[in-house]
Amino acid sequence: MTEDDKFSLKEFLRGFVLTFGIVCAVIIVIAILSGGEDETLMKPHAEVVDTYKGCDVVRWSTNKMAEYKYFLYCGENK
Repeated sequence: MTEDDKFSLKEFLRGFVLTFGIVCAVIIVIAILSGGEDETLMKPHAEVVDTYKGCDVVRWSTNKMAEYKYFLYCGENK
């Protein structure tokens, strides 16, 4: 291996390590910033939206998206 090859390899490794370090730092910063979300948004949520034949119509959501499931709640099985 010539001196030019050693110098090129050394420069390549320095560039690789620097790039890898920057990418890791950015990923860590993004993970820290996105980790501060409100925990109440992640909990399941249910609310009564209407009534039908004496039963409550309940809207149930398990995530932050607008995906809802509806069911009837009649208390003590009317």
